[in-house]
Amino acid sequence: MILAILQARSSSSRLPRKVLARLLGKPMILRQIERIRRAKRLDRLVVATSVDASDDELAEICRQDGVSVYRGSLDDVLGRFLGAAQSVGAPDWIVRLTGDCPLADPQIIDRVIEEALASDADYASNAVEPTFPDGLDVEIMRFSALAAIAAEPRSAAEREHVTLALYRQPERFKIRHVRNDENLSHLRWTVDEPRDFELVKAIYAALYPAKPDFGFADILALIARRPGLATLNIDIKRNEGLAKSLAAETPPRPA
Repeated sequence: MILAILQARSSSSRLPRKVLARLLGKPMILRQIERIRRAKRLDRLVVATSVDASDDELAEICRQDGVSVYRGSLDDVLGRFLGAAQSVGAPDWIVRLTGDCPLADPQIIDRVIEEALASDADYASNAVEPTFPDGLDVEIMRFSALAAIAAEPRSAAEREHVTLALYRQPERFKIRHVRNDENLSHLRWTVDEPRDFELVKAIYAALYPAKPDFGFADILALIARRPGLATLNIDIKRNEGLAKSLAAETPPRPA
């Protein structure tokens, strides 16, 4: 089984409750789920959120949409992921997606899955060595690899950023990097700041009414016609949260 786990919470610091922000009349998280469901290689989807009261509304909205929800630690996201996977049995593979990517592309999700399986990797991603726009990130790992790192002493950064302990150990785990033909990593389609959400709203308004299943190529064509869109948030740094966590990282305590 290939299980997608969509990581989401309401207590984001830079844009609080962003996953619940209205995007063409629906919460942003549901717009993303709508897109994820089009991926052909996924067998099941679970939203992994926290037990914190701030995530009660998020959990209920997802359940009402027919999505399985697992609730775990707010800060130990690695433990939350393991719990979410175990809650549906032990899947063969876990696809990690994050709830700040409402432009997630099902074809890219399928491609990363296919490259992982074809290369017999333990972990594959298009985000560690980015060539796709920020916001189209996909990671896939073997359940056995996730379980192994979750059982070991881990730093706070490795507990928060689920796959960090996998891809920083290439001598232990077989890693596959998935790359786009053209390096478009300068484009920012994720949502962390108000300007990010303004861009996403503009893209949905332009494309969704005529083509609800618009994809990667459609967004690029829109930006080619309206280049000002790409400059709305171009100065915001990629993976700023990860960089802060790494800067503050201390070695894990022995078990």
